[in-house]
Amino acid sequence: MTFLLTDVPVDIDRDPARLRAIQELSDPAYAAARPGLLQRVAQWLGEKFSELLNSLSGVPGGPLGLLLIIGLLIVLIVVVRLRVGKVGRAAQAARQVFSGRRRSAAEYRKAAEQAAAQGQFADAVRERFRAIVRGLEERALLDSRSGRTADEAAAEAGALLPDLAAGLALAARHFDDVHYGGRPGTEAAYLSVTAVEDRARSARPVLVGA
Repeated sequence: MTFLLTDVPVDIDRDPARLRAIQELSDPAYAAARPGLLQRVAQWLGEKFSELLNSLSGVPGGPLGLLLIIGLLIVLIVVVRLRVGKVGRAAQAARQVFSGRRRSAAEYRKAAEQAAAQGQFADAVRERFRAIVRGLEERALLDSRSGRTADEAAAEAGALLPDLAAGLALAARHFDDVHYGGRPGTEAAYLSVTAVEDRARSARPVLVGA
């Protein structure tokens, strides 16, 4: 019986086989066929995107539902940004009672009287309300805290002067109307704030909890 040489199993030791495999893979033809870095990155991104699309099966509406959720998140981020970001801080700063150098209550009062005499009632209302707040600070009924809004000043002062609480709240509203709302001042509004300021100058505080 004649045996062909190819029928005889060839037993190659482990180390020589590993060397032959390395030599084979080092052939330039294999290197040329291997995908480049950009191709591998694109392939990886494609796989991740496919996984994301497959995971949308649990989102109501599928991809459209995901887009709606993303849109709502963007709107929420914009709203929060407006409230606490630069725009929100600018709006808060515009509502502050004092801006720039803080003057005495008498100086604010005089400025209000001069503005009223010229018919500039928006300025008159603004300066007269500042006279109220500054006068309460000078009497140590309010602390000289920067950044206080008209509503905050009225609420803090109203807690110590309950008889003036309603008048202070109304004066703060007049201040906001002309200072923040851009509304024209009126003589009636100025006289209302003036009456509150006159009473606040002599009002005695009530101890909280008394």
